Amino acid sequence: MEAGSESNGKPVMVTTICETGYVCPVTVTGKVMSGKYKAAILWNLYQRTLRYGGIDKIVPEVTDKMLSQRLEEMKPQGLIPETVYPIVPPKPEYALTAFGVRLIPVLDAMCDWGEQYLEKLEQGSCSGRSCQEK
Repeated sequence: MEAGSESNGKPVMVTTICETGYVCPVTVTGKVMSGKYKAAILWNLYQRTLRYGGIDKIVPEVTDKMLSQRLEEMKPQGLIPETVYPIVPPKPEYALTAFGVRLIPVLDAMCDWGEQYLEKLEQGSCSGRSCQEK
């Protein structure tokens, strides 16, 4: 993506659509990170290797169905491997791959931004759709 000429004082972005159909790396990142509780699951897997029940306890709002869906989405995305020990019943463990760990700076930035936004909400400088710098 590169900046093009300005129109009405705003830069116009010239984009190229890649083979996967995505226009922008930010869109791809957003798509990979999208999904209810996915960021919380990724964050907790960065902290330590967890079994299914451990994730369920740390993110109590997530339903079993949603947790299963998110974990299944993350496998083909290369964010988590699944290690299943050959015991009965099987007890899979989940952790981030080296590629998945590369999302941690993004999650850190989201956390920092979220903390700043929450402070603004507490100060009453944000309401509805507008949030002004004080």
